[in-house]
Amino acid sequence: MFEKILIANRGEIALRILRAAKELGIATVAVHSTADADAMHVKLADESVCVGPPAARDSYLNIPALLAACEITGAEALHPGYGFLSENARFAEILAEHHIVFVGPKPEHIRIMGDKIEAKRTATRLGIPCVPGSPGAITDDIEAVAIAKELGYPVLIKAAAGGGGRGMKVAYGPDDLSSALETARMEAKSAFGDESVYLEKFLEKPRHIEIQILGDGRGNAIHLGERDCSLQRRHQKVWEEGPSPALNAPQRLEIGEICAAAMRELRYSGVGTVEFLYEDGKFYFIEMNTRIQVEHPVTEMITGVDLVNEQIKIAAGSELTLTQDEVVFNGHAIECRINAEHPATFRPSPGTINYYHPPGGLGVRVDSAVYAGYTIPPTYDSLVGKLIVHGRSRNEALMRLRRALDEFIIDGIDTTIPLFQTLVRNADIQNGLYDIHWLEKFLIDGGMDGEG
Repeated sequence: MFEKILIANRGEIALRILRAAKELGIATVAVHSTADADAMHVKLADESVCVGPPAARDSYLNIPALLAACEITGAEALHPGYGFLSENARFAEILAEHHIVFVGPKPEHIRIMGDKIEAKRTATRLGIPCVPGSPGAITDDIEAVAIAKELGYPVLIKAAAGGGGRGMKVAYGPDDLSSALETARMEAKSAFGDESVYLEKFLEKPRHIEIQILGDGRGNAIHLGERDCSLQRRHQKVWEEGPSPALNAPQRLEIGEICAAAMRELRYSGVGTVEFLYEDGKFYFIEMNTRIQVEHPVTEMITGVDLVNEQIKIAAGSELTLTQDEVVFNGHAIECRINAEHPATFRPSPGTINYYHPPGGLGVRVDSAVYAGYTIPPTYDSLVGKLIVHGRSRNEALMRLRRALDEFIIDGIDTTIPLFQTLVRNADIQNGLYDIHWLEKFLIDGGMDGEG
């Protein structure tokens, strides 16, 4: 096992990794920008190193500074968390060149899954069901017209190097295709430095289902069930739960085993999430994330498996600590992402937290790194923390979530807590009747009117 690990991230995920490392008896090194000097992960780590000014490109994305921090502290391994450099294959290679272990997959797997076209090709080869679409990047508009006609409208144009909804446009008919292609390419070039796009059949009312997998790089891999992440705004997840209200046990086991078998063949190492659109009883692969997910606590709550602990053990050379037969699913869990945003307009709300009271009680977990007196900087994303609840049934989890949200007090800034207080009382949500377009429509139709 490692003696010391450096955590190359900030906020709640840095604190989450720190706790897992401490429980394994590993000394921790926090890195931080000058804006995060008073952050909780910095206060609780055994050592801390300032790696630059507030801008992420000068600190959390500053590879020479991170390498220097590892060297001067003697950290043998680096955990990237999510975001920042967590899916940067070249960074993983650079660490290996400096004899520092990257707590994550092999660089080649990061690279394959980071290219959406190559990821789809690989998924098809491994037997994972995919959305019908173009075999590769679209070379010109004539090819796009032919493929769109074959697929049938509407079609979805996606950035090959994309994520987070950027470089993604829908064409509902031939008249829309040219302008949608142009816009998607411009967005892709601006966001990712690569204007390559590809086409997929656009599914009208799918759910977003993701399968959590765990592999040790030796040909052993298991799945830990699914999370339903269909409640989204602008392709960003807002509410996640597991198991999905839309799946039954045979479907869960079938798609889970398909993903686990694929990871065994790939000899995948670490945690990963295989993401699908699900409609009319069919799964369609969209992408794979080769890192820990924001919503990983949902899986931890229903399986009792510490995913970050497993990540670290695998990176240190351990085999999987459990078999598929030993994975037991228990009850239902829901996670709400609490952001420093106005609950109706989603306008960012950085500032100082005057009073902070998280909820507690049986089956309630809060993953957050904020505290009373802490100032949320405007420099980074707006995630304040995550409220996760667990119940023996979905209804019990919903009632527990309702109670916990009413207890949650964050004074001094706007947060999205009122949004979730509205959602948990909505009949469609209570009945599990929603898809990836539900929340956008709910907001357009004035579901949060009165919160202005």
